[in-house]
Amino acid sequence: MSKIFTLFVFCIFTLFVKAQTQAPVYTAQPFGQIDVSDLKMTSCDFEKDANAMVLFDQAVVETGFTSTTMLRHKRIKILNDKGKDEADVTIEYYSAHGDEDVSDVEAQTININKNVIEYTKVDPSLIYKQAIDKFRKKVTFSFPNVKPGSVIEFSYKLKLGYTGGFPNWDFQERIPVRYSELKAAIRSDYSYKVIPRTYKPYTTHTTEPWIKGENDTIGNNYTWAMSNIGSYKDEPYATGAADNIQRIEFILVGFKYSLHGTLRKIEYTWQEWAGGLVENADWGGQLTEKIADDTLIAKAKSLKSDNEKISYIFNSVKNSVKWNERSRCYLVDGVKKVWEKKIGNSTEINFILYNFLQQAGIKCYPELFSTRQHGKLQESIHDLSQFNTTVVSVAYKDTKYILDASDKYNTFNDFPFDLLNTSGLFMDPASHLYTLAYLKNENPSRKVVFVNAEIKPEGVLEGTAQINNFSYNRINSLRSYGTLGENKYTDLLKDDDNNLKIISYKRENTEIDSLPLTENIAFKQDLTGSDDTYIYFNPNLFTSFKTNPFLSEVRNSTIDFGSINSYAINGRYKVPTGYKIESLPKSLSLLMPDKSISFKRIVAEQDGDILVNYKIDFKKALFLKDEYVSIRDFYKKMYEMLNEQIVLKKI
Repeated sequence: MSKIFTLFVFCIFTLFVKAQTQAPVYTAQPFGQIDVSDLKMTSCDFEKDANAMVLFDQAVVETGFTSTTMLRHKRIKILNDKGKDEADVTIEYYSAHGDEDVSDVEAQTININKNVIEYTKVDPSLIYKQAIDKFRKKVTFSFPNVKPGSVIEFSYKLKLGYTGGFPNWDFQERIPVRYSELKAAIRSDYSYKVIPRTYKPYTTHTTEPWIKGENDTIGNNYTWAMSNIGSYKDEPYATGAADNIQRIEFILVGFKYSLHGTLRKIEYTWQEWAGGLVENADWGGQLTEKIADDTLIAKAKSLKSDNEKISYIFNSVKNSVKWNERSRCYLVDGVKKVWEKKIGNSTEINFILYNFLQQAGIKCYPELFSTRQHGKLQESIHDLSQFNTTVVSVAYKDTKYILDASDKYNTFNDFPFDLLNTSGLFMDPASHLYTLAYLKNENPSRKVVFVNAEIKPEGVLEGTAQINNFSYNRINSLRSYGTLGENKYTDLLKDDDNNLKIISYKRENTEIDSLPLTENIAFKQDLTGSDDTYIYFNPNLFTSFKTNPFLSEVRNSTIDFGSINSYAINGRYKVPTGYKIESLPKSLSLLMPDKSISFKRIVAEQDGDILVNYKIDFKKALFLKDEYVSIRDFYKKMYEMLNEQIVLKKI
């Protein structure tokens, strides 16, 4: 495997030189040395509902001539039974060719019993090193004797055995962190570019000369530290933690390759990275492999249009090869072996798709992407480790297809939702053309709801609903149904309203990608709050707009809806004999200041029926966190309008 592919997965970095120092709130302690107050602690003072917290996480990193080492020491407080999940530890690393290795693992549980501190070490024989695949390994272990009040700690050494390697550092975690510190001794032979992704100020940020011997300055010592960092929480309509967690990243941009040499720039362009990957036998070499399946290819070639061929091959691969739930940019096994085993990672499955499309005469290209959970591509950082999957790009007439056959709910005629609103690295190996291409879907994902119901004098709403789901709404509904099963899925449809009962549920067009998924529902709802004089009901049924997702006062991440969306909700409600309409919501419109989202409500009476129409349209999918106040205010007003009741009075 070439050096450029080896560099494919390691995380490398940047540095800030402006020093800024404040007194630290807390510092790390030596292994085994602990304050009794930490053992007697019962809650996190800056996040009271936490189940566990990191007392400190400290790493010391030192660069050498050809390798980098990191010594890490982490200590965690278990606050209650739910926090005991932290006692299972996994450390993953890139092990191919010995590029990285984890060693010197030490771990123990610390408890206090009648003011006596007790230490229970993890048996070294129970610290397991296992292969994930031929490129990656993991170290796993579990702490013994863990209970609420325990403190667990572990330390290890990570060696990066390649020039200029340097690990990224996360200050924030899914549990609160009292103190997090990265110390880095960086030789002047290396030049990094620092990318801090933080919004909380550093507790410590210093730069000092790294001196060896009596007066030999060989580089600089850096310290970055943060204190009292709240836990990372997923926010509605946000991409993964990699985009939003507070961290610091470093990118190697140059190094001296001899003792007295000049600094050599090594910041490769996207063209250089992609070209090296295509030339690599373990990756680019698999693009020219030929899988033998005469029946599949013959069937594809018998179809009249290229569009039919693309659809047939895509669905054949998607339904034949099981995804192992791993999004990877590399191939563990060759395409022939994966086709034989019928299971593989995302790139392996899509290389098979590429192979069959090529054999059927469809011109197609590989394209690297990063999924929403892995983190969006930062185009200015030329580093292939930002990507975690490969898909297939096809241009057919005026239509562009981005095909990902690893997810069984993806369709050939919609871009994969998980890749929207970020750039992919397009590759045309024959022409040596490698470019970044931004992916977004300009067509709205639609949902259309029709409700036809009768209001009964006894305070019951009874009728039918039809939901037509298009594009990503179709895919999401199929995915939810497949994951949850029908009972839990229908609970989801009624938004866990115990007063709403689904009498029957049927689906249409589940197998035809080009048609909307149609859901037909017969339902009955008890209208609580009604009495002998008044009937109250809310026509906001089967809309997926029952609970406002934007109630928080603050927002730390970009709002990414993925696709632009359009919703039309229509209802006809028959007024019972002996009742009149006492109160109808007014017909109103609502518009975001930049006109990016609009909401319209029309309510009218016609021939003894109440007609209700809601229309919600999105003109864009991305909103920066600076726009959150406007989004929150809009949603607050919209949900008030959606949940406004209709009142009937007995005559």
